[in-house]
Amino acid sequence: MDRIDTTYAAMTEAGLNLIAQAISIYDKDLRLAVCNQRFQDMFDLPQTLVTPGASFAETIRFIAQSGEYGTIEDIDRFVAQRVTQARTFEPHYFERVRHNAQVISIEGSPLPQGGWVTVYTDITRTKQIEEMLRSRSEELSDQLIAHTEELSATNRKLAATNTALAAAKRDVATSESRIRLTAEMMPAHIAHLDSHGFYTFTNRRLSSVFPGRPTDILGMHIADALGPSAFAKIEPHMIAAYTGERPVFEFTEDHDSRRIRVALTPDGAGGVYVLSMDVTEETQVRVALQQTRRRDMAAHMTNGLAHDFSNLLTVILGIQSKLSKMDLGAEAAQLITATQSAAERGGRLLHRISQMTGHRPLRPQATNLGALLEELKILASPSLPRGVGLSVVNHSKPHSLLLDAGKLQDALLNLILNARDACGTSGQVTVSAHEVGRTWIEISVTDTGPGFSTEALEQGLNPFFTTKGSNGSGLGLSMVYDMVKLNGGDVRLGNTMSGASVTLRLPYRLAPEANGGMALLVEDSDELRATYREMLSDLGFSVIEADTAQGGLALARDLPDIVLILSDIKLKGQETGLDLFDGLDRSRPVPPVILMTSAVTADPIFRTALKKAPVLQKPFTTEQLAALIRPEPPK
Repeated sequence: MDRIDTTYAAMTEAGLNLIAQAISIYDKDLRLAVCNQRFQDMFDLPQTLVTPGASFAETIRFIAQSGEYGTIEDIDRFVAQRVTQARTFEPHYFERVRHNAQVISIEGSPLPQGGWVTVYTDITRTKQIEEMLRSRSEELSDQLIAHTEELSATNRKLAATNTALAAAKRDVATSESRIRLTAEMMPAHIAHLDSHGFYTFTNRRLSSVFPGRPTDILGMHIADALGPSAFAKIEPHMIAAYTGERPVFEFTEDHDSRRIRVALTPDGAGGVYVLSMDVTEETQVRVALQQTRRRDMAAHMTNGLAHDFSNLLTVILGIQSKLSKMDLGAEAAQLITATQSAAERGGRLLHRISQMTGHRPLRPQATNLGALLEELKILASPSLPRGVGLSVVNHSKPHSLLLDAGKLQDALLNLILNARDACGTSGQVTVSAHEVGRTWIEISVTDTGPGFSTEALEQGLNPFFTTKGSNGSGLGLSMVYDMVKLNGGDVRLGNTMSGASVTLRLPYRLAPEANGGMALLVEDSDELRATYREMLSDLGFSVIEADTAQGGLALARDLPDIVLILSDIKLKGQETGLDLFDGLDRSRPVPPVILMTSAVTADPIFRTALKKAPVLQKPFTTEQLAALIRPEPPK
């Protein structure tokens, strides 16, 4: 293969050397890709400057120092200007007289993949002929002069046409540049594949959607860019797209369990356009919203029944209380006590149903997961028999996470007590936590009991399903499931080699740094901005400010030390705090974002904001802001 490449290179070089013009091609990094012998001869360049990889800047410096451009006072400034022009290269054509009186035309054009090609033509002889014709014009016949004038007019029209074409070409290049810039700013990977699956276009955002993948993938095959696992999930849909279909699908990426949505569109010429987006946060919010709707439906269905049932239980307890005061004998007293116990148990069951179906909003706060798990061990240990051990293993990093510590601890305590019941008088219960990339936090509770039955694996998360007979309500796992789903996570039941396992998967959301640092405040009201600046300063932050989304994005882009962004949703100009959130550069770690709004919770913009970040409803206090920043001990 190397011998073939060498042969092609030699043939290309020989072909270029046969061309009468001098030619040079530089890549997007301003390095020489190829040139011919006439380019070296025209400017008398040393061999080092015509070798592939030679620096454009060094070549310009050499040519300038040789006197090609006349007297130059500041050679460094001249070279810097030419390099800057090269980085924003535009198509051009002009003629100039060299220091040796040679007249050359210079035509340059950008290349689609970056870089440019320049052609230098010696037009000295042509110019001499034109001058000779002008000097002898008086000797020409009237007819020849007429033809000459006609030819000149035609040439002028042609020149005008060429100028118009050049302007159109520049407009197309500008439009293409704007389209590329727009594509690169989008929070998605946009690409085009040829008929064989090789990238012919990319907006260089692959690594922001598929972490760990390369950015420079032009000319690479999609299987090599994505890796075998992700490509295997996409390949069947690619085959469908190559046959004319327009598949849109989602899958979970193995690297850190991100949820990816992909749309494939045939281009009509054998290739395929690809749009890939990370929809992990959207999926988490969608799951939470679905769970909220289910709870609302359950509450609507059960509230009326629970009210009537509660009244009946009250009547029964009242009657039994009166009967207990009568002298009805020992046997009747036992029946009265049993009836009262059953009615009280029914009341507790109603209370748990109301807890599960009632509106209990999540209150995420900055939480130290390690401290929460250690306190959980202290709380749960006294409830375990002497022969049942409890281990807590925390493999998560010591970051503060946005979690509802109280509800999470209640859920884990519920699972530990279930595991205790499964172990009986002896066994081991283990609680372990670890991160899945920067997408999820997984907490598992395992035991050494008999494990879940097939029926329990299928129905264990359903309300009222229990394997404890009359000793269980069937609501414990359902309440755990409800809490996790409201967070946008998931619950998995399974069996290990030694017993049962329940795994909670919650969104991994970092809380802002508790020890201060630089905070970006985006608020368009001068008065409110002063108030929030003081709040952040009281919490130990240094503050920089903006009043528009674009201003905030510019600061976030230029200042990598920002550890917190506090932004109003409604801002000056057309864009909002949501646009600020979406526009953050996710090719590098994004600081935590807290949004503020005066909108009511029923407002669609409030709901949309909740899908993206924690939302503080105005007015709020420093303590409420601090609750989202500083870890609080579990309660």
